[in-house]
Amino acid sequence: MNTWITTRNSMGRRVMSSKVIVTGGHGQLGTELTRMLREKGFETCGPGHQALDITDPAQVREFFQEIKPDVVVHTAAYTAVDQAESDRDDAFLVNAYGTRNVAIASEETGAKLVYVSTDYVFNGEKDGAYSEFDTPSPLGVYGQSKYAGEQFVHDFHTRFFIARTSWVYGQYGGNFVKTMLKLAGSHDRLKVVNDQRGCPTYTKDLANKIIELFQTEKYGIYHLSNSGSCTWYEFARAIFEIKGLDIQVEPCTTAEFPRPAKRPKNSVFEHMALRLNGFEDIQDWKTALKQYLTQD
Repeated sequence: MNTWITTRNSMGRRVMSSKVIVTGGHGQLGTELTRMLREKGFETCGPGHQALDITDPAQVREFFQEIKPDVVVHTAAYTAVDQAESDRDDAFLVNAYGTRNVAIASEETGAKLVYVSTDYVFNGEKDGAYSEFDTPSPLGVYGQSKYAGEQFVHDFHTRFFIARTSWVYGQYGGNFVKTMLKLAGSHDRLKVVNDQRGCPTYTKDLANKIIELFQTEKYGIYHLSNSGSCTWYEFARAIFEIKGLDIQVEPCTTAEFPRPAKRPKNSVFEHMALRLNGFEDIQDWKTALKQYLTQD
């Protein structure tokens, strides 16, 4: 059952607002977005996988035509990076063809589309930060499938925002910050990778910027992360420092902890599209992390 909300103006009268569908509405970002949109007065539906199977084009079309959204924020994805290496078909089914289905249905109903993509579309070999105009070259299946989704958005939609993000954490779902804090409860010493550099992203900041973007017509690709960059080792140290935890963190190399999927050693974002389109930059990652860790 879809739950819509309305806002009330100063006279107490009900005012209808834009309808927004958030696919993957039960995920880490999807839950944050759904809650924030409702707080801001948008009529919002955040279906999980059980309510909306994005790999079924007929179901997606029927769902969208019933609701007739003004905006679709597509966060639903196959995100098991290592598992994708041995589960290639499912990764492409969800991230590529699922995105195609959402793009087509969004276009048919006249809705703007925001597709949430990833830093994994880059191979990490560049010296310096990646801008939106750098050419993707993903290393593994996850990045390849998400980039295929980007291409389907280009092919089948006319008013879209592709929002690439990275190293996401927040209140809902599992993430690196929660993992570090959990490990701190049973370890006094940890080894953390120090040769991968990227940009942590707080879901509240990401959700706010996505909402700001789709209320404009400044379509295109955007890199959305908190400002600044760090390694996973530096990220972990900052977490424990803010929380006042006496944990000894030792740097190590990616080679010491081999995984099925290769990770880009550099996925630092330049927020060139935000800058050139007149948007304010997103706050520094350390400031955002402190806000998250010290919230009530």
